[in-house]
Amino acid sequence: MKIIVNLTRVAMNVAGAILLQGCVTAKIDEMTYNRPEAGVGASSVVLLGRRHASDYDTEKDFVQCVRQHIQRRDETIGIIQEEAFLDELYPWFEPRTAPMHPSAIKELLGQPAVANKLKELDAQYMIWIDGNTERVDAAGSMTCGVGPTGAGCFGFGTWSDASNYEAVIWDFSNLAEVGRINTSTSGQSYMPAVVIPIPIIAPVQGTACEGIGEQLLQFLSASY
Repeated sequence: MKIIVNLTRVAMNVAGAILLQGCVTAKIDEMTYNRPEAGVGASSVVLLGRRHASDYDTEKDFVQCVRQHIQRRDETIGIIQEEAFLDELYPWFEPRTAPMHPSAIKELLGQPAVANKLKELDAQYMIWIDGNTERVDAAGSMTCGVGPTGAGCFGFGTWSDASNYEAVIWDFSNLAEVGRINTSTSGQSYMPAVVIPIPIIAPVQGTACEGIGEQLLQFLSASY
């Protein structure tokens, strides 16, 4: 038991050393026009993930993370839940029928059912979030077994993740695109194991969420 405890302490020290060295890098580009000086006020905002491509989906938990970040910082901003909005506007915003470009807004509002529902929801801005997080590299190995002193693992693994997301803001009042926000983040995660595997995860997706959420907050809120 004493050997296991000592080895566990060694593993924790190694993990602590790696944690100090690990980091996430992020880059954010913003281009917005006609920002509302008083924020969105009582109007609502629609936040949707793009899922039109066959090879990837914008993760629903990422869209939810961005929404929560905005409302946590300014609870006066009304953001319509993604699933609720899709149900209300079915089938106009399904992957195969959703508008792809700002020029489609006018055509979209030409549908009485859509125009009436958007008016009922008092939706002023629609924000499309497009992108994903993926594993780009991995290395290392780990073995686990059972011995006279108990079970344990030994080894070291590392992997890299990269996130790329873009938020496009559409204004229903002006029937135009009024902003784009891009964020790219990358980071290295580690899994040292001396008896006990200790994952040290780089918050790549979380950093991207905070980056886009903060920029959208500055656009939508009168307090920032």
